Amino acid sequence: METKWLEDFVSLAETRSFSRSAQLRHVTQPAFSRRIQALEAWAGVDLVDRSSYPTRLTPAGQTLLPQALEVLGHLQAARNLMRGHQSSGQDMIEFAVPHSLAFTFFPHWVMELRQRFGAFKSRLVGLNVHDAVMQLTEGSCDLLLAYHHPSQPLQLNPERYEMLSLGHETLAPYAKADADGQPLFRLPGRTHEPVPYLAYASGAYLGRLVDLLLKQAGEPLYLDPIYETDMAEGLKAMALEGHGLAFLPASSVKKELRARSLVPAGPRHNGVPAFEVTIEVRLYRERPGPRGSKPAAQELWNFLQQRGSAAAGR
Repeated sequence: METKWLEDFVSLAETRSFSRSAQLRHVTQPAFSRRIQALEAWAGVDLVDRSSYPTRLTPAGQTLLPQALEVLGHLQAARNLMRGHQSSGQDMIEFAVPHSLAFTFFPHWVMELRQRFGAFKSRLVGLNVHDAVMQLTEGSCDLLLAYHHPSQPLQLNPERYEMLSLGHETLAPYAKADADGQPLFRLPGRTHEPVPYLAYASGAYLGRLVDLLLKQAGEPLYLDPIYETDMAEGLKAMALEGHGLAFLPASSVKKELRARSLVPAGPRHNGVPAFEVTIEVRLYRERPGPRGSKPAAQELWNFLQQRGSAAAGR
């Protein structure tokens, strides 16, 4: 039994939609369905009536729902009590970070912080977006670093969580360079010669942004999806080997662009990239309760907040 199975089940009971719950839980729909099936295998009975739409619970599922809510409530209360006794590691700032940011943005950002803020101890847990958000909501980290786009906002209650903007990132198409420094593959492709496309798995956060970008394209696109993964670094590795074109965060390809091993692979209209989306990088934390926040995390938050205010005033 995994507690996230119960959380998935509660979400499904609320939304009555596998696709909507998968989106809210920041996982692919196949992965979400597998976790519901795993819970049913553990229970030994069907919990969801899949013959109807909207989805509804079976009698067994209706019996489990209040029990699941109670179990999750007790676990959260127990976690809060135990963390109240925590005495060690008060100088260690714990970050939950999606993989794409953990490999690219985070190392450079921390180095810059050390130069401006001073030395500090940090622990990073790299996860998918859903599990990174869960780390914050379960009280398992001090700070959450994540992407934000208006079309794909994180489901975090602003009354409970606060946010700082750290900057912006671009997501654009790249491909391996040929001997002349030109991309081996280039958008938009042709009917008889579609572009080999290295895609994010369905439900991945960056994948949803790319899907939106492609749907809003003002011209026909000819893509041949040949590979998919949840991780931007996995797509970059495949692009570097010349397998196809991938949409990647700009921070993840800085070295490759300097070395000309990867090059932009989209057209420019009037000097403006045609297939590019700008996304914000945000830092989240739970608003301090009566006991306040971990001193080290609070000090860093205050510094970033003041730095952001100063930048806004210039």
